[in-house]
Amino acid sequence: MNKFVKFGLPLLALGLLGAGWWLGLAWAPPDREMGDVQRIMYVHVPLQWMAMVMMLVNFIAAVTYLLKSQASWALDSTAEAAAEVGLLLGTAGMITGAIWGRPTWGVYWSWDPRLTSEAIMLVTYAGYLVLRRFVEDPDKRATWSAVVAIIGAINLPIVWFSVRWWRSLHQVQSSPKTVDPQMVIPLRVAAFGMLALTLFFLIIRYRQALAERRAEVALPDALPGDPSSPLAHNPSKVA
Repeated sequence: MNKFVKFGLPLLALGLLGAGWWLGLAWAPPDREMGDVQRIMYVHVPLQWMAMVMMLVNFIAAVTYLLKSQASWALDSTAEAAAEVGLLLGTAGMITGAIWGRPTWGVYWSWDPRLTSEAIMLVTYAGYLVLRRFVEDPDKRATWSAVVAIIGAINLPIVWFSVRWWRSLHQVQSSPKTVDPQMVIPLRVAAFGMLALTLFFLIIRYRQALAERRAEVALPDALPGDPSSPLAHNPSKVA
């Protein structure tokens, strides 16, 4: 399993992303209205999808942590890892969206409902991670950050449905019924590739965060001079 995570997932991700992006550039037709500019969709959309998935994982881990009667460092570490990966992917998605928006809308940024709500989402999760760095007590940090994660998750459906609830520059989410089938396949391949890459980042960061939590709550080793220490009764064990 460790070998699969270390080598298999990255190779799978690179293979699927390479195939999806090649199909999007060389095989899929250009958009009827936007032309070749639309091809950045095969990068932008998977980034945004996986960012939302990670924010949802963060929310689930936070709620589960608060509902458990005993502290679970695995859940807290999962929440932290998901927030970091989600913030990374969401920022990359925002940048690629701005690149797409410039030739399409004429500007890199507009206070469009979708863009504004997503910017608020990214700022919220950046604040979540900042909070974690400023609270030293592991229990308080986990509890307070879980509360922030739950509050931040209120914005997730707003981001997703903003293009339907308000008049927006951003187009409504497409579906396989509304786009050319030759566009669907590259997008799905790229999305699965981004999913594999996201899982790789999540697992690696989760393991690091869990090791940090365990190191924080571990009792310090007893000193040889401490009467309660086994080393006090067996000095030969001291190197």
